Amino acid sequence: MQLIHSGKVRDVYADGNDLVLVASDRVSVYDVVLPTPIPDKGKILTQLSLWWFDQLADLVPNHVISATDVPAEWAGRAIRCRRLSMLQVECIARGYLAGLGLREYQATGAVSAVPLPGGLIEGSRLPEPIFTPTTKAPPEPGVHDEFITFDDVVAQEGADVAEELRRITLEVYGRGAAIAADRGVIIADTKLEFGRDATGTLTLADELLTSDSSRFWPADQWEPGRAQHAMDKQFVRDWAAGTGWDKKPPAPEVPDQIVAATQERYADVYQRITGQRWR
Repeated sequence: MQLIHSGKVRDVYADGNDLVLVASDRVSVYDVVLPTPIPDKGKILTQLSLWWFDQLADLVPNHVISATDVPAEWAGRAIRCRRLSMLQVECIARGYLAGLGLREYQATGAVSAVPLPGGLIEGSRLPEPIFTPTTKAPPEPGVHDEFITFDDVVAQEGADVAEELRRITLEVYGRGAAIAADRGVIIADTKLEFGRDATGTLTLADELLTSDSSRFWPADQWEPGRAQHAMDKQFVRDWAAGTGWDKKPPAPEVPDQIVAATQERYADVYQRITGQRWR
């Protein structure tokens, strides 16, 4: 196998006509990889993604070939995938107001040019989920994803593809949010990535509805107007921001108690959503 890309969290290997996507225990915040890994994180992300790919397979094709036909040393955290031509847009669905979406709304009254009602606060549920795409920034220090509009996606990908991306993103989010809600979990927002397979078919790639790509909140603790209890990477972001770190490399070491709490939250949301015990 040949390593063809090492990302902030995942490494991609070429194996003949296939790719092998390996999730590490690395964690990145503000586009910087922290020096301290989160044990089991790669396996939790991979297994949760696989569970969701199965649940949502009727909505959109995905890139998964096999979760078992991978080298033994990567068992549990690797997926054999189809090669895709990736689209250069991050497809984000938002059902609640938080993070960068909240800041954009506070500045403009809209997110990705989608107007929203006045008076919304942190954690507010939106009248209906919205599609808020962003750029797909290259992996360079100081370069971040930026909000773009649906019209920008049309200009980049064409009207038909843009409409399909919006439709599929909102359908995936809607189905996923409903399943999670039945298990006591709010999916506030999520990010999806798509590519085209050899036939040109839009195909869901990367990860799906995980604690790295989504905001997960326990429904019984949801309270608009404050920061929510995060069962996702936001917990680490908040810790990092509170250290006074300037968000530039090198990042600070993560204390043991933050590592343990992060691992616990990732495992907790996996168990709540899938109904399966972790370990």
